[in-house]
Amino acid sequence: MIKKTTGAIILGAVAALSGTTAMADGHSITVGYFLEWPMPFQYAKVQGTYEEALGMEINWVSFDTGTAMSAAMASGDVQLSVSQGVPPFVVATSAGQDLQMLDVAVSYADNDNCVVRSDLEIDGSTAGDLAGSKVAVPLGTAAHYGFLRQMDHFGVDVSSLEVVDMSPPDGAAALAQGSVDMMCGWGGSLRRALESGNTLMTGAEKTELGILVFDVTSGPTGWIAENEETVSKFLAVTAEANAMWNAGDMADEMLPIIAQDAGMDVDATAQTMATFVFPSVEEQLGDAWLGAAAPAFLSGVANVFVDAGSIDGALESYEGAINTGPLASANEM
Repeated sequence: MIKKTTGAIILGAVAALSGTTAMADGHSITVGYFLEWPMPFQYAKVQGTYEEALGMEINWVSFDTGTAMSAAMASGDVQLSVSQGVPPFVVATSAGQDLQMLDVAVSYADNDNCVVRSDLEIDGSTAGDLAGSKVAVPLGTAAHYGFLRQMDHFGVDVSSLEVVDMSPPDGAAALAQGSVDMMCGWGGSLRRALESGNTLMTGAEKTELGILVFDVTSGPTGWIAENEETVSKFLAVTAEANAMWNAGDMADEMLPIIAQDAGMDVDATAQTMATFVFPSVEEQLGDAWLGAAAPAFLSGVANVFVDAGSIDGALESYEGAINTGPLASANEM
């Protein structure tokens, strides 16, 4: 059974953040991001490009999970979150938190997965043997969604598993120590976990099943409405950094700077970013992403969590949780 409900995670994170004071005052904003999750925006972050474009100070705060990002935005401590997973975004909005998705930060089917301990000798063909296993899963995250979809695909009853809420770093450590049989996570934690185990499915296999894995830039609806120009400028800097990376000719200059900011070595950063896709603004605004497909995908994610008993219910529609206005404006800058 699941040890901690998603609602408890959010409430606990809000309580933990209640003493923070990094509030937006018109002269600064606070932006959440992940360590060991290297992305082109970090080149602009280090260069001070965001501050120059926005004309204000930016306080960058790192998080372990997207659920903690939701809690920080709910309490007003964080105004924007870069690379929040779609599942934690869906969990928060389904629970009534007024958040909006602003762009597609990164797509990464090969960088979010579940890993089974090697000595168990379980793979996709023997996944049924997982019954009775202890699994480390960061609840309410993209990894949680992927875990539920994979277990459904393999016909493994989640109630037959002991699911323990753990952040990816803790899950990877627990897998290495043999205290859990499987962990689910992403980034550096996933790389470390693969030293102790194997995946049940490849990224391509997951994508074929419709288990999309992507992150977004998100923020509180009210704050976005009051600061649309600031948001557009922020997204424009991110888009420019992505375009520089995608072009390829700046990679040698950008890579070591991104690596240092992500808290990683250059080789690990290169390996990780090779599994990432950063869609152009035009692609993001197109039908395959925010232009048409996203609301239905969000509903699908929500329904998986409802069926698993992780959230109480889904919204009738998630169209109101997607705001392409600032991104469209950023495209004109």
